[in-house]
Amino acid sequence: MKDIIALKEKLSLMEQELKTIADKVTKLQGNLKEIDDLKSEVKGLKMFLGRVHPEFKSQFPDILKKL
Repeated sequence: MKDIIALKEKLSLMEQELKTIADKVTKLQGNLKEIDDLKSEVKGLKMFLGRVHPEFKSQFPDILKKL
């Protein structure tokens, strides 16, 4: 009987842990989506700046090195 109670408690704890993990994964997926959106925006900005200011293409690698 004690074994059954102990197993139920362990099962309950595992279920809570799974819920916590699932919530964190969902939050991380949202953050990953935002990061992907930002990547696309940065690429667009780089293309725009490269067209409007051709010297940007040659200066950009140096800018990144300084960062």
